[in-house]
Amino acid sequence: MPTGVMTTPPEPARRPLSDRIPVVSHLKHSVGWQRAMLVVGLVLTGLFILVAIFAPLIAPYSYAQRTVDGHDFGTLQPPNATNLLGTTVSGFDVLSRTIWGAQTALLVIICAILFSIFIGIFVGLLSGYFGGWVDRVLVVIADAIYAFPSLLLAIVMAIVISHGQSKLWGGILAAAISITVVFVPQYFRVVRSEVLRVKAEPFVESAKVIGAPTLRILVRHVLRNSMRSVPVVVTLNASEAVLTLAGLGFLGFGIEATAAAEWGYDLSRSVQDVTSHIWWTAIPPGVAIVLVVLGITLVGESLNDLSDPRLRRRRRVKVSANDSPTDDAKGAGA
Repeated sequence: MPTGVMTTPPEPARRPLSDRIPVVSHLKHSVGWQRAMLVVGLVLTGLFILVAIFAPLIAPYSYAQRTVDGHDFGTLQPPNATNLLGTTVSGFDVLSRTIWGAQTALLVIICAILFSIFIGIFVGLLSGYFGGWVDRVLVVIADAIYAFPSLLLAIVMAIVISHGQSKLWGGILAAAISITVVFVPQYFRVVRSEVLRVKAEPFVESAKVIGAPTLRILVRHVLRNSMRSVPVVVTLNASEAVLTLAGLGFLGFGIEATAAAEWGYDLSRSVQDVTSHIWWTAIPPGVAIVLVVLGITLVGESLNDLSDPRLRRRRRVKVSANDSPTDDAKGAGA
């Protein structure tokens, strides 16, 4: 190469989009049982979301409908041509209420997680970055909330907010806020611990030295690098939100039956039916809760394992132990 000729170093290769999207990147790099668990979880969660979105098109009747063409459904009718999964003690179609219940659960999950994320991340960011008496007070409050059983705390909040039961959006917001109170300390602790780690990094100190505004440091440098654990917490909390909502409905602190369909409420109404050998009112909502919680939990646990390089490395080496090491196994061990 001729002397005196300056060359610019090549720019680093930009990571493909599939490696920057959380769930897609985990699916791409998973192997063996980790991939199987993640795929099953994604399928179950995807079906739940699709059923919730298209509930008005999938459900044969409305969630509170008792008649069709002028004829009553009847109460506790076994599965038949008109009601494929029978009817409840109140005369509602079981299949329709099970499908519409997915929509109610999805709305509560979305509202609860959004409220929890915004409040928990904001409080955790301030607490971890500024420290001092603000940090001590917020940590004490978070510990105090953890001292209460989550379901009991949600019941108390539901009574305070909606006096037990309410209409659709009032009940959804009441349930979401009740669950938010339980979830905020979890996001607070996760974000606070990450902020304590990130704020000691050299690039944060450099930003302070050059006089960058505090808001820019918080958002651009600290918060941006403190979110790696949040997607895992979101998936795990989503399954807990379904169970908390079902618990509130089962105990009678949920949404009124004529305002929306809710799986926990339907289960509470079917307890007496089981003793009379009437199975069709309890099994559909119970199976729906189990499948949704199972799907979301599988996604959350898989993301948690794949986010830990030690767990990912061990599983990859185990898969390729009988053969020559693959490129992925070599890369994981590097």
